[in-house]
Amino acid sequence: SFSFRLQLCNWLGDLFKNLMLLSPPFYARRYIVIAFITLAAVVNTREVTAMRLVLQRVKSASVRVEGEIVSSIGPGVMALVGLHENDTDDNLKECCKKLLAAKLWANDNGGQWRHGVKQRNLEILCVSQFTLYGTLSKKQQPDYKLAMKAVPAEALYKQFLSMLKEGYGEEGGRRPD
Repeated sequence: SFSFRLQLCNWLGDLFKNLMLLSPPFYARRYIVIAFITLAAVVNTREVTAMRLVLQRVKSASVRVEGEIVSSIGPGVMALVGLHENDTDDNLKECCKKLLAAKLWANDNGGQWRHGVKQRNLEILCVSQFTLYGTLSKKQQPDYKLAMKAVPAEALYKQFLSMLKEGYGEEGGRRPD
């Protein structure tokens, strides 16, 4: 519906504004492509009730915790994964399928948006990101009540990673972290 598309555009606009404020070189490079995938059901309260992924093509990416690198990849896709409090196995399966099928690279003949991460034998780095379901309250304070709570989110996130590993397959490339 139109109201959902408007809400989605507003959300993406806020995301890009925040990226620009955080680190200008991050969004300015030509080789970076950001794609937003959502599986959404809009209810009367205008809530989005589905998993969110933000995909970014990268030459390399890593995750640091307290200064220690806990995971890193070479060329591939970095995916921010946001889980909604009402997400189900169906949401995980659909997002897994879309992430693995997302065509973010040109083919050998130069045709844009023809190859996905599996076709190019690239790596995937997933980062759990509850802030993808953040909103601002009327007092302009961050509110994350739409994000899944920590304990069930950890279990569902691990299930999502297992689905990605299974979907990516054993043949070639590094499997998703």
